[in-house]
Amino acid sequence: MSTLVLGLFAGGVTGLSLGALGGGGSVLAVPALMYLLGFTPAAAATASLVVVAVTSVTALGAHARAGTVRWRAGALFAAAGLLPAAVGGAVSGLLPAGVLTGAFAVTAAVAALRMLRPSAAVRHEDAPARPGRVVPAGAGLGAVTGVLGVGGGFLAVPALVSVVGLRMRAAVGTSLLVITVNSLVALAARAGSAASVDWAAVGPFAAAAVLGAWDGKRLAGKVSGGTLQRIFAYVLLAVALFMLADAVV
Repeated sequence: MSTLVLGLFAGGVTGLSLGALGGGGSVLAVPALMYLLGFTPAAAATASLVVVAVTSVTALGAHARAGTVRWRAGALFAAAGLLPAAVGGAVSGLLPAGVLTGAFAVTAAVAALRMLRPSAAVRHEDAPARPGRVVPAGAGLGAVTGVLGVGGGFLAVPALVSVVGLRMRAAVGTSLLVITVNSLVALAARAGSAASVDWAAVGPFAAAAVLGAWDGKRLAGKVSGGTLQRIFAYVLLAVALFMLADAVV
């Protein structure tokens, strides 16, 4: 029963983050699955991709109805990450658990510190996407998704603003399209490791995440994006430091 409660709580927080910020769900899902539900780093990464893919599709529908998804720019960004995500997913299974945990912690810490910096890219209208800049950014995000098992929304949103040229609201909605595609491709590359995942524990986690995503979308309309982002960044930084200490020790 305690495992079920922990799974429901962690899943709800994951979905809340995805719905409100368009990212960050998987960067919380992986440590939650590891430290609360006892998953290995590899199994947590695989399960996280399932949770984030399902939740992102749900949140994507809400943002699409609100008109905040830029399909053409998002499709180009996501397409650039297809091959790197597949290769990264295959490589991830060959890496030691300590390396995966440490790499994840460093990535999360960098993302948290970036979120705490004032944004220099405030746009009042979307700018035309430049393939020469979009493709490298999309490929890099796909690689991170494949290796670490994260959807990459915490990296996709700033990239969609600064590289693709979208406004923040459009970047949040469009990032969900990118997250969905990258997660599904990376998950397909990890098909062989699916047997090691406790799906009975993942089910309630994913269900709570879907419900949390709806609440997150409503929360985003009531609380300023800057406030939500700062709260999430501090939580993420604390989690990253804990995981880094665990990897080193």
